[in-house]
Amino acid sequence: MLSLVVIPARGGSKGVPGKNIKMLNGKPLINYTIEAARSVFKDEYIYVSTDSNEIKEVAEQIGLLVPFIRPKRLATDTASSRDVLLHALDYFISKNEKQPDVIILLQPTSPFRNGLHIREALGIYNDNLDMVVSVKETKTNPYYVLYEEDENGLLNKSKESDAIRRQDVPKVWEINGAIYIINPESIRVKSINEFNNVMKYEMDEISSHDIDTFLDWNVAEEIVKTDAHYKYGK
Repeated sequence: MLSLVVIPARGGSKGVPGKNIKMLNGKPLINYTIEAARSVFKDEYIYVSTDSNEIKEVAEQIGLLVPFIRPKRLATDTASSRDVLLHALDYFISKNEKQPDVIILLQPTSPFRNGLHIREALGIYNDNLDMVVSVKETKTNPYYVLYEEDENGLLNKSKESDAIRRQDVPKVWEINGAIYIINPESIRVKSINEFNNVMKYEMDEISSHDIDTFLDWNVAEEIVKTDAHYKYGK
């Protein structure tokens, strides 16, 4: 299976400034994702898509060639993941003279996703699907803890259920942002949030940890200090 791996890493970050190359346990955050990708794929199929020369330099310090700097139009807050993926896909085709069978999107803000997770998610994928996406079981179950406010300011359950106990409500899955296995034909015609034929790859809570805020960062630092989990499965 010919695979294109895209690691999107913008230079700007409002939640944690410079987070993609901020040091986590003595290593730039993006390196965790690069290492996970390298444990499954050859370097020539791994593209760090960035607008930042600094991020490019950090990636290349560990020997991964960054083939391009992302155009300015794809470096804004309004640029979509689809636009970034299509740019990388077109570049890949121009270099390899054929389309990949699958696109693997790996966000650098998920440092505890590893090569084993990627291989397992790939094992679920087939070309009849739009996507396989990594998830975790959500704690904010809409059948039990989520409410909507009506026009009178009163709270109503987001989804109705006859269950009395929390453990009796249906399981609901939350996309954790770690792994997206995408059909190239599908991303050509629609955005990820418009996909219909999607299957899940379930991950545990630690592996699912995503860094968006300083609180998330502090939790990640505690994980690497106290839990050997993140080292396994490469």
